[in-house]
Amino acid sequence: MKFAYTIVYTADVNASLEFFERAFGLPRRFLHESGTYGEVETDSGTALAFASHEAAQNNLGQAYRRASDGAPLGMEIGLTTEDVAGAYVKAVAAGAQGLVEPVTKPWGQVVSYVRCPDGTLVELCSPMG
Repeated sequence: MKFAYTIVYTADVNASLEFFERAFGLPRRFLHESGTYGEVETDSGTALAFASHEAAQNNLGQAYRRASDGAPLGMEIGLTTEDVAGAYVKAVAAGAQGLVEPVTKPWGQVVSYVRCPDGTLVELCSPMG
């Protein structure tokens, strides 16, 4: 088994792609001509993708909790950077809601949290090891 991708369901795939490009510097890999699916590039070898709520409903065949509904979902996307403070400021300037400003954890890692306009929870953290 190999981890392949994460898909974030969102109301506006293009807007989510644009936000991740602007806020986190992850370049767009592609946006399907239907506008219902797109991906950004990562350095990890896995894909970070976005799909429309309509596509999710068609795939799942049932209702689900959207990231934009109320409190953040009980999951996050983690992005590592050497400059957590700078990444936090950039993400907030791009439209993210700042949740937790950068703090150094007891094990030495610097961690912060933002919530994207589409509701996605993102941890910005320094690399471990």
